[in-house]
Amino acid sequence: MNQAVANFITAFIPNKAKREKWRGALVKINVGMVIKKALAEIVAGLIPHKMTRNRWRGILRYGPFNAIRLMLKMRRNKAVKPTHFLAVCAIAKNEGPYFKEWIEWHQKLGVEKFYIYDNESTDNTKEILAPYAESGLVDYIFWPGLKQQLITYDDCLEKHRLDVHWIAVIDMDEFIIPIKDETIPKFLEKFENAAAVEINWLVYGSGGAKQKEAGTIMERFKKHSLPNHYLNRHVKSIVNPRRVFSFIGCHEVARMNGKTFDSHGIPLKKHFRDREPQHDVIKINHYAVKSYDEFLQKRARGRARILDIRGLDYFEEYDLNDLEDNQDFSKK
Repeated sequence: MNQAVANFITAFIPNKAKREKWRGALVKINVGMVIKKALAEIVAGLIPHKMTRNRWRGILRYGPFNAIRLMLKMRRNKAVKPTHFLAVCAIAKNEGPYFKEWIEWHQKLGVEKFYIYDNESTDNTKEILAPYAESGLVDYIFWPGLKQQLITYDDCLEKHRLDVHWIAVIDMDEFIIPIKDETIPKFLEKFENAAAVEINWLVYGSGGAKQKEAGTIMERFKKHSLPNHYLNRHVKSIVNPRRVFSFIGCHEVARMNGKTFDSHGIPLKKHFRDREPQHDVIKINHYAVKSYDEFLQKRARGRARILDIRGLDYFEEYDLNDLEDNQDFSKK
């Protein structure tokens, strides 16, 4: 947003500190994207079926003419073979202490490339990622601004449509766990012609931990929610970038062609909020809060998708410790 416009909008805020804060935030907002999103919401809102509405919401945000150009580009390049089978895309801010476990876990399970968007970290994120970047495992992208989550996801799709067969789009507190297959690529072999596969969360709580203790995330937090808890209906997507336009939200994509499947290999006809969670084939361990102190640090970092910070009630909602997981993840 233009500085003059931001100054005008905030001129009536009496508190100087709040006025400067909101001016700084407004300047970073991409007004064009906001308008495009608003128009997409209005038009797509007229479609009664939820999944159809969401698909068209994504297409309209992407832009009908852009969509046509992309379809033609994919048709021209259909014979181009990808360099990598599976990559991960994530946006992160001040997640330095957690990268090693997260990267090495997913690398062990078949991820060949990581696209890490650094959203103005002030910790040692860049230094920690440097050895992985030097080896070619990580592409490090410094990406400033507010509300950048979906923008970075779409940037990743646009830049890597031809060089990666699958991109798993997850957060730093999410770990993909294949149950019936040894690796994630082995699981994906069943979905050769899919546009996307949606995998359910399993939310893990703090286990009563107040402070950060020694050990990895997966060692420290063993208690999780009941599998059928409504929060576990949420999904994250592994997508074929040649078959999708863009992300609708952080959970799902607008398809170009092909179908979206659940983890059982069934084409989706219901929105993820209307389906029962599946954890028997593959799942995503979602360590949403960790210890209470770590949650407060997460809260202070802000959110990648919206401007509001999380309320303290988020901890109460996600601190679910109903069952204990005795699986030894070191053997994966």
